[in-house]
Amino acid sequence: MKINKFFFLLLVTFSINTLFADEMDEVVVSSAFINKAASELADPIHILSGDDIATEATQSLGETIDDLLGVSSADYGSAVGQPIIRGMSGTRVKILDNGMVNRDVSGLGADHLNDIDMSNVQQIEVVRGPSSLLYTNGTIGGIVNVVDNSIAMKDVERLFKVGAESQSVNDGDSRSFFYQDNVGGDINISLAYKNTALGNFDVPNGAIMHEEEEHHDEDEHHDEDEDHDEHEENLGFLANSDFESESFKFGASTTGDWGYLGVSMASIESMYGIPYHGEGHGGHGDEHGDEHGDEHGDEEEGHDEHEGERIFTNTDSEKFDIRGSFNLDGNLVKKVDFFMRDTDYSFTEQHAEEAHEEEHHDEDEDHDEDEDHDEHEGHSEGPTTFTNDAMEAGAIFDFSNSIVSQKFAINFVNEDTSVIGAEAFMTPASRDELTFGYYLSRSFDSFDLDFGVRYDMIDNEGSIVSMHEEEHHDEDHDEDHDEDHDEHEANEVAYYDKAFNNSSIALNIGRELNEFLSVDFGFSSVERAPSTTEMFMNGAHLATARFEVGNVNLNSETSNNIDLTLNMKNGSFFAKATVFMNDVDNYIYLQDETEEEHEEHDEEHEEDHDDHGGLILANYLQQDAELDGYEIEFGNTMALGSGELTLSFGRDEVSGEFSSGGNIPRLNPARNIFKLKYSQANTIFGLMFKDVEKQNDIGLAETNTDGYQMLNAKLSRSFDLGGQGDLTVSLFGNNLLDEIARNHSSYVKTQVPLPGKNYGIRFNLTF
Repeated sequence: MKINKFFFLLLVTFSINTLFADEMDEVVVSSAFINKAASELADPIHILSGDDIATEATQSLGETIDDLLGVSSADYGSAVGQPIIRGMSGTRVKILDNGMVNRDVSGLGADHLNDIDMSNVQQIEVVRGPSSLLYTNGTIGGIVNVVDNSIAMKDVERLFKVGAESQSVNDGDSRSFFYQDNVGGDINISLAYKNTALGNFDVPNGAIMHEEEEHHDEDEHHDEDEDHDEHEENLGFLANSDFESESFKFGASTTGDWGYLGVSMASIESMYGIPYHGEGHGGHGDEHGDEHGDEHGDEEEGHDEHEGERIFTNTDSEKFDIRGSFNLDGNLVKKVDFFMRDTDYSFTEQHAEEAHEEEHHDEDEDHDEDEDHDEHEGHSEGPTTFTNDAMEAGAIFDFSNSIVSQKFAINFVNEDTSVIGAEAFMTPASRDELTFGYYLSRSFDSFDLDFGVRYDMIDNEGSIVSMHEEEHHDEDHDEDHDEDHDEHEANEVAYYDKAFNNSSIALNIGRELNEFLSVDFGFSSVERAPSTTEMFMNGAHLATARFEVGNVNLNSETSNNIDLTLNMKNGSFFAKATVFMNDVDNYIYLQDETEEEHEEHDEEHEEDHDDHGGLILANYLQQDAELDGYEIEFGNTMALGSGELTLSFGRDEVSGEFSSGGNIPRLNPARNIFKLKYSQANTIFGLMFKDVEKQNDIGLAETNTDGYQMLNAKLSRSFDLGGQGDLTVSLFGNNLLDEIARNHSSYVKTQVPLPGKNYGIRFNLTF
């Protein structure tokens, strides 16, 4: 990494006396119930503007915010990118749509996307600390709030936007339009539509790892010619990495001095491939490769068994919102914000035989016969459907006055989740939540105070199906009816009703030490109840090549977090440094069995193979853990020609260990991020160089992940169309070095690398 150290030293020398002006100061957290400018919030926060998003390549939510310090992504192909904040992932990070939790089934699997509409994003807010407690429970990691203006809070003017995009890495394209208007001076309406079609994405040479590369068999030098031919079949793309989506949203509102009231209807339909799919009764390998794969092999695992098979998902999301605000101007309550959302969501995974796999048959004579065979054999696994039906309602009462800002929130959620089909790994479950939150903000002479507290009453109902060994019948038992009857009698269903009463508190104190330097100190103690998956999961999860077993005896996690942030500003110079320590009591994690444990398990079940189908047995466990880390960023802006040049450097790092020793699994490594931005009139040019280091601090049964360097570039220019509107043209290039990159937080890092070199163009026409 000598080149990085050189740039680092050069940048320090260059910017020692000047500073980068923070552009987020004028941005308002408009969707938040706190209604503050970002510069007035002491919480650690990022805001990504809609203009920046509109000039980038279309990608997953996680990839969209992956370049923000302290934020990363757990990917599973181009469709899936689940956000991670300071090492916290899954349900510890809540994804919000206009201030309400987006209730899809992303928490049920690493291959499930955060299904959220990105067609007309106003901004994306990443928030931690006291204010995040107003939104939802269990925000140990924080919240990611995607904001649009579908329900206008103020009267709007007529606006029409049309967008188009093309990408090279996946031969993809995207089209969108947005329309808003004020009808008759009383009703604001908005209409947004986006259609995206991305094909299988290209990967650099050598990124696809074949079996002989992953598992180094003893006969690795045998049949070298065959191996060579197999390598030549690498077409340079990742099969089943395509993504298609069509979203539609309509909103209407009326406003006045009294406040506003509005409704919106949103629909998203998508289809995307599953680029990796484990297989039971095969090898015991996954991304752990060498450790779990050498002895057991992968002859029957996903890459062989499912080779040539189309594995894909269809999602269907429908949301209906009512949202409003009444200005009461009373002596006690100044304003009431209220909201209600009804969500119907389904996610169906299916198998289909690829048509080109007919190559070994005569197309003229055998085509019809093979089609029939595919219908009956290729689809024998059948579809698996995940559903989530949820109703959420709540209100926030504003008790603010000229001295203090304070708000009280009440929220109710009913959520029913089910998994039905051939690969169902969990029985239906329901979750009820009743929560209360309080937020206070006040400025004193020498410091600013933000305080939040929340109390959650959560009830989970679910069941676990257990099977006795008597279900394994003698092979001489020929009567299928009797076998089915015996199996049915062997199943036992245990029902559970688990209740949790959690309390959370957060405090932040900020003080200006002088005109150049300020300091913020934050403390939070946040409780998170176990998720439905963590308690009731009990079956083969082929997307992660594991047999996952939940634990109904899990306790709530308690995150005790301390962070200290130092801000410096001097003219055009900017510097910011944050250090944090997060002690988590009863940290919940998914632990893979070791190779020795697997061998012992096989010996115990030698006659019946094993009771988890050859997959890695993974159990949800908990113990105390500690996560520590830091984020630093500094930069400089200078005049150059008729424009401004900004250089900045950032670095983030997080490490995590269990109290009993050993590392928390799947924590992303340290990153160095260099940015260059040049602005001149209507033209903006940007470069981002991200150096991701090798991850050597691995958990039990994990493998190291090599580092990589990512170079992205963007050129954007706006053209005035004679007062009738403007046209913005953006050229972008991602991974211009065509690096082989694997995300350590991914369950399938070996099988699913990040995309290769991508360049494209995007048009946005506004009237």
